[in-house]
Amino acid sequence: MKISLFITCLGNVLYPDLGVTMAKIFTRLGHTVDFPDKQACCGQISFNSGYMEDTRIVARNLIDAFAGSEVVVAPSGSCIGMIHHHYPKLFENDPLYLRKANDLIHKSHEFSQFLVNVLKTPDLGAHYKAKVTYHPSCHATRLMGIREEPLTLLEHIQGVEVVPLPEAQLCCGFGGTFSIKMPVISEAMVQEKAQHVLESGADILTGLDMGCLMNISGYLEKQGHPIPAMHVIQLLGKGI
Repeated sequence: MKISLFITCLGNVLYPDLGVTMAKIFTRLGHTVDFPDKQACCGQISFNSGYMEDTRIVARNLIDAFAGSEVVVAPSGSCIGMIHHHYPKLFENDPLYLRKANDLIHKSHEFSQFLVNVLKTPDLGAHYKAKVTYHPSCHATRLMGIREEPLTLLEHIQGVEVVPLPEAQLCCGFGGTFSIKMPVISEAMVQEKAQHVLESGADILTGLDMGCLMNISGYLEKQGHPIPAMHVIQLLGKGI
């Protein structure tokens, strides 16, 4: 299979090892990987801020970037959720790009869903000794219905002990532009989430969206509790 990587803004700018590790994992499994360099933002930030026309411009660019791809995989339930749930509404009055958007929807996947449900290879032979707690990010869980897939991947990393995160269903307060528009409420939410991470007794916090992990780990570090936050992909990479 030829897999096109959609790295996302946050991954590209702040966590480039995510894309490198994804490429290594898929190559290890015998697939070929490419990175269409026309890709940019999915448009979620402008969409959440109400700039629909600007969002369409950005979304068209992303759609065109992956027009020739066989399958598209991203390390973010949030960005894939934007494509799957909001692109049809964005282009409801544009028949050409509605068709193109639906094509992208049908061939695009979040990493854990793709590995577990499509490739059906949850066991990568990874070994990593750590006590880990998993934060189910809102968009991955609610928009994409991702619940068991990341836990399945974690269970197949030998040496990893998954410990429950108290009140795991609660939002961490990031929400992209929400944390900028509502900083006081956002900080109160991440304070609560950080306390639950500490209560879990975990050595590492993991999840599927780097925005959430960056938010929680940043707060923990400022409070003098530097618990490392690692994307499930990063954890797999360490184990491999």
